[in-house]
Amino acid sequence: MTMIEIASKPLLMGILNVTPDSFSDGGRYESPEKALAHAERMLAEGADIIDIGGESTRPYSISVSSGQQIHRVIPVIKAIRKHLSSSIPISIDTRLSAVARLALAEGATIINDVSAGLTDPDILKVAATANCPIILMHMQGTPQTMQNAPHYTHVVDDVINHLMQRVNAAITAGIAPECLILDPGIGFGKQAHHDLALINHLKRLCDQGYPVLLGASRKKFMQSLLETPDPDDLSITTAATTALAVMAGARIIRVHDVKANRQALDLAWAIKQA
Repeated sequence: MTMIEIASKPLLMGILNVTPDSFSDGGRYESPEKALAHAERMLAEGADIIDIGGESTRPYSISVSSGQQIHRVIPVIKAIRKHLSSSIPISIDTRLSAVARLALAEGATIINDVSAGLTDPDILKVAATANCPIILMHMQGTPQTMQNAPHYTHVVDDVINHLMQRVNAAITAGIAPECLILDPGIGFGKQAHHDLALINHLKRLCDQGYPVLLGASRKKFMQSLLETPDPDDLSITTAATTALAVMAGARIIRVHDVKANRQALDLAWAIKQA
């Protein structure tokens, strides 16, 4: 059974990129020691989930082999389980079944697949066998092609329809419906106006009956809109999207800056419950 309860407070997912080339924090947490310290800091600031990824999926990024991803993420998962917590949910951010399978064996509890099972369909079987939550994200194209003039007939309808097709594929693969989490894929094969429309109409995705994750943290559309060259300066802007997402019904918010977004989530939830 999924840990996401519709009536409960939304969860905050802290991003831990163990990569040299992620768009915002690439290279900062490559060593297990630095990654562990950052995970500890995020937990202290209020993260409910740690999302660990060993492959950058920023626009035009190069795919990373399963072996390289495993080399990057497994020591970090082991270190968190040994030194920080045996119970904190750990999400493995990967498109590859081999990485997901080993990560789950070493202590991860959630799969976060930006391709929703399209890159490696066996990842759906891994989730079904483990009976663990899996996040299915919308992406038009691949990281290498997704920002080559993305186009939609109607972005909200198109994204919802695609995700419901992936829900059907996941259920067909044996995944329990209560283990499915949907992500509209902000910045993944979208222009700025697409991202803004998806956030504005996020409630429509939330109304489909599955928990929704929003991952808008430090995304390019914010930089373009606010003319901010440094993604690190977007914590306040990200917190605004967190509050909006909570009000729309999102169940998980994925962020880099835990402290600011913890405050935004808690306040928005209090307002929503008032």
